[in-house]
Amino acid sequence: MKTWIIFLLSLSLTLCCAPTAVAAEIEIAAPSAILMDGATGTVLFEKNAHEKLPPASVTKVMTLLLVMEALDSGRIRWEDTVTASDAAAAKGGSQIYLEAGEQMSMEDMLKSVVISSANDCATALAEHVAGSESAFVERMNARAAELGLQDTHFVNCTGLDDEPNAAEHLTSAYDLAILSRELLRHERIKDYTTIWMDTVRNGQFGLSNTNKLVRFYEGATGLKTGYTSAAGHCLAASAKRDGMELIAVVLHCRSSAERFESAKALLNYGFANYALVSTDPDTPLPLLPVSLGTEPYLHPELRQTSPILVQKGELASVQKHVDLPPGLCAPIAQGQQIGTLSITAAGKALAQIPIVASSSIDRLSLWQLTVRILRRMSMAEPMS
Repeated sequence: MKTWIIFLLSLSLTLCCAPTAVAAEIEIAAPSAILMDGATGTVLFEKNAHEKLPPASVTKVMTLLLVMEALDSGRIRWEDTVTASDAAAAKGGSQIYLEAGEQMSMEDMLKSVVISSANDCATALAEHVAGSESAFVERMNARAAELGLQDTHFVNCTGLDDEPNAAEHLTSAYDLAILSRELLRHERIKDYTTIWMDTVRNGQFGLSNTNKLVRFYEGATGLKTGYTSAAGHCLAASAKRDGMELIAVVLHCRSSAERFESAKALLNYGFANYALVSTDPDTPLPLLPVSLGTEPYLHPELRQTSPILVQKGELASVQKHVDLPPGLCAPIAQGQQIGTLSITAAGKALAQIPIVASSSIDRLSLWQLTVRILRRMSMAEPMS
């Protein structure tokens, strides 16, 4: 019960850190869209964000996420060579024309998927991770469930809609923003999502990024385009400026220009109206003396260290106040709240962040206390 109470208090404190969104004075042509802060997950703008729609190749955000997670876990390796199966080589749409049995490095496969949206390479990677595309799709849907994506169901790893069950392949702008945020946690993916032009096959096959924002939008970090006649023009776009990374997702646009203009408008709005504030106190938290403890001092630490999002108009008025006692008395449990960091702006509370004990400190036993007293007495100066 105590654990649940601590959890619920922590959750409520975290939720109070979410900013009140500015009334969005913005119009975009995209019929379904969302703007999300990458650091906090705060939704800054949404328009039909939970409408279930076909995502076309933006599906590959999930495909790439599972590949990066498999690489991080060691189930596959960056040094692996990936072999194209008959099924991978037969994929249509955007491709680099893999031949059955052709082998390619992990890096070149990833580049081909990220830059040129190669369906054949996406399938080859899916098979490399899970053994078959169908097994990989099971993992895609399981991961979607783990992330709480209620609008999402995948039937393939590419977003192609030429299969009998393609009508069941659906997601939403909101769910894709969550997926994009997860993928961007893997910093190495940006080595590929920020490439404008490159080559594979020892320079014999050129790649050109389908995401034009990579070249033409300041701070662009990715992420993935998509198009089919049923899905329309889709885009999951990300950009980073002044330490803040934003994610814009637009679906079912009428043209490629419309998707890029809609995404740019969302990103511009976010960068113009919001900023991140560090939760670090203005001065380092002091060591606190501990009475009757097995350790004489305790290191306090913040329970939450991630930044908080504020409206830019409030940035200059942000203030931080640390409330800590002058000392503590043992016993102290690790994670026990011992103080609070209050962050305000323009007289409004932005966050109340618990300051907690970084470690446990036991209370001295009677024997330990006696020994300590005797030692102090023995070190005292003799009386004249």
